[in-house]
Amino acid sequence: MNDNIRKLAYFLIAIFAVLVVYLGYLNVVVGPKLSTDPHNRRLAAAEKGMTRGTIYDRQDVVLAEDRVVKGVKKRVYPFGPDTAHLLGFVSQRYGRTGVESTFDSYLLALDDAGKIQALVDRVLGRPRYGYDITLSVDSRLQKKAASLLAGRSGAVVALDPRTGAVLAVSSAPSFDPETVEDVVRTEKVNKNGKLAEVNITGYDVLKGQTDSAPLLNRASRGIYPPGSTFKVITGAALLESKPELLNSKKVCQGSITVDGFVLKDTGVHGNVDFNSAMAVSCNTYFAGQALDLGEENLKKAARSFGFSPIGYDAGGRIRGDYPVQGGEIPFNPGTMPSGGIGGAELASTAIGQGRTLVSPFQMALVAAGVANGGAIMRPYTLERVTGRNGRAIYKKPGPEVYANAVSAQTARLLADAMEQCVKRGTGAQASVPGVRVAGKTGSAQNPHGQTHAWFIGFAPAENPAIAVAVVVENAGGGGNVAAPVARELMRLYLKK
Repeated sequence: MNDNIRKLAYFLIAIFAVLVVYLGYLNVVVGPKLSTDPHNRRLAAAEKGMTRGTIYDRQDVVLAEDRVVKGVKKRVYPFGPDTAHLLGFVSQRYGRTGVESTFDSYLLALDDAGKIQALVDRVLGRPRYGYDITLSVDSRLQKKAASLLAGRSGAVVALDPRTGAVLAVSSAPSFDPETVEDVVRTEKVNKNGKLAEVNITGYDVLKGQTDSAPLLNRASRGIYPPGSTFKVITGAALLESKPELLNSKKVCQGSITVDGFVLKDTGVHGNVDFNSAMAVSCNTYFAGQALDLGEENLKKAARSFGFSPIGYDAGGRIRGDYPVQGGEIPFNPGTMPSGGIGGAELASTAIGQGRTLVSPFQMALVAAGVANGGAIMRPYTLERVTGRNGRAIYKKPGPEVYANAVSAQTARLLADAMEQCVKRGTGAQASVPGVRVAGKTGSAQNPHGQTHAWFIGFAPAENPAIAVAVVVENAGGGGNVAAPVARELMRLYLKK
């Protein structure tokens, strides 16, 4: 009898322990995520009767704030579409996106101190305020990037390679975040045999524009073949795995044939070494070197820059979900096929074609890693959080390494080659007078239309302060289209 009671007691204790652990998990791990989930209706309830925090750029320029417009409190975005994909929007009907979602807990002062203060203010009948946040973003660059992309589809990402600070994230086409809930028109639809009027909002219209996809943040979530910008990674694989091949030359006759597949080049380049091949973007050189390196060395170099392996089914479709790298700005990392690839595909992959896909944010990290001596710093946007009374709530700690992509020596050699690309090669239109610029162009083949124009780079080459990635969809050559965009951004940022 006593033995049965003992067993029952152990069983009840075990159940109680599991319950305690589960409740602790809900409160400590899941709770904070649920409390700031953009679809959590309690956020809207918490926001009623309070002023949401203001968002500032690095120079204390207002990017978003609550204002009373015609007697109604409204979230206002002074830069409109220029910052839409970065900041997102706040909507009781459609939730919240972008920075507005990521830092909701600060903007609504949902920490313990903020909740206590809100309770005191509510009891005393005082106005309630969220915390103000300051971003690493430069509003000048945001505005400039948007103007340079105007009328075209594409994206720009600019980072400080020394710290990982996000300076600009621009995507085009864009939208006005203040109008997502505005009623655009009223339509009559058939509901259960009766005509009913339905209000069509700005968000409904944007969502219906599937061809241009203005709601898609192309900078972080767009997926493209990288074109010849991937030659920076192929070059890294060469310098890290078989540096003895650096000084070896290859003869470019305008194409290279691998397993019966003819890979055409941009021209007949003759005898080319590493630097000249990078400058003229020689497909023959990098494809041939990749064949000498082997698949694993190329994939290892890509992984070191943050690329992820991904599987494909028999029809060439991605198996499972496309990976997303978390952080303050979730982005799609670069991906390469997880299985084995044959010689022809290896040659294509080495020049940025094949099944390799990237986001502009990923390629900005690649440029930043080379610029920063091989270390990619963890990207961030939040510099500090401040209470209404000026009290410091949060301040960004020191820079943090995100990935050690290559050695310092390899980074220096890559930077030298990329500088040659701008000095005397395909990236000439990225040159800034009086500034040493390093970069790499790309023209990514696109089965649905013209090639996508790419450029990645950084400046000044000797002491980089800004790294950029630019893609312009269906626009042709990267040297003629994307490089000038990068040039103007670097010129503007370095003016100060």
